[in-house]
Amino acid sequence: MYKKLISHIKPLLKSLAVIALVIAVTFGHANDAWAATGGGRIGGGSFRAPIPSRTYSAPRTYAPPGGGYYPGGGIGFPFVFPTFWVWGGGGSLFTILIFFAVASFLVSSFRRAREGGDLGYDSAVNPTISIARLQVGLLSDARELQADLNKIAMSADTSSSTGLAQVLQETTLALLRHPEYWTHASSTAQQARLAGAEAEFNRLLLTERSKFSRETLSNVNNQLRQAPIDAVLVGNDEGGSLTTQPLNDPGEYIVVTLLAGVQGELKLPTINSTEELRQALGILGGVSSDRLLALEVLWTPQAEGDVLTRDDLIVEYPNLKMV
Repeated sequence: MYKKLISHIKPLLKSLAVIALVIAVTFGHANDAWAATGGGRIGGGSFRAPIPSRTYSAPRTYAPPGGGYYPGGGIGFPFVFPTFWVWGGGGSLFTILIFFAVASFLVSSFRRAREGGDLGYDSAVNPTISIARLQVGLLSDARELQADLNKIAMSADTSSSTGLAQVLQETTLALLRHPEYWTHASSTAQQARLAGAEAEFNRLLLTERSKFSRETLSNVNNQLRQAPIDAVLVGNDEGGSLTTQPLNDPGEYIVVTLLAGVQGELKLPTINSTEELRQALGILGGVSSDRLLALEVLWTPQAEGDVLTRDDLIVEYPNLKMV
């Protein structure tokens, strides 16, 4: 009886062992691939950069016909009509027209002042900022693009708005040079006041950076950092030493993210085709240095031989659409 039971259990145990081995190998490779997905980063700028304010000119003073003048350097609405009535001949058509013109001017001035328009106070102290994000997915064959981005990161001046504008132009130009590799894209552009724009920018940046296992190359505010390109960080053992793993598996995709904080209104087209992607790249690349407050360029994989599989693309970048 015992031998018969053992003979029935043995095939089941073999099957379970095979299934366990397959699961271990599958998840082991998945973890290795995830650990191998590093990224590059170029960025800088500040939302506290000086913003030119509009000049404010004092209201012009008006004198009624005949040299009349309201004390205090201007005109007051209660005194407009009586003054013009006396000096204009007792209610002539000319006097009435002037009265309505001045009244219309005052109403418009009060309205613009309430909206922060004519005085320029609100628009100068707390202006509108556009937070633009453009993402492009490419086939991994676009290795020249990775080389271009690495070169930009190594030489870019990310401490000035002029240098950041050059980084933006060079990055968009590098993407425009490889349209044959474009596979996916997405774009968003939202407006916020300066007081809340930095928080929203940082939120989006943190979301994108969290998709990397680590940043293998970065140039942020002229601080250049580069990790070894022949290994990826897996973790710390109990003794505190670092363990590494060679990068040998080929990737399938490259994803480039452009995140920009731009003074004023900036609109990007909704991308459903390569032509719309080309248009969005042109708009973003054309932002001038005096409008560019902050910029982040992120791409993954950065190191040669690093991995970004189709599954990684679907999971980490669900907003990307095929173009």
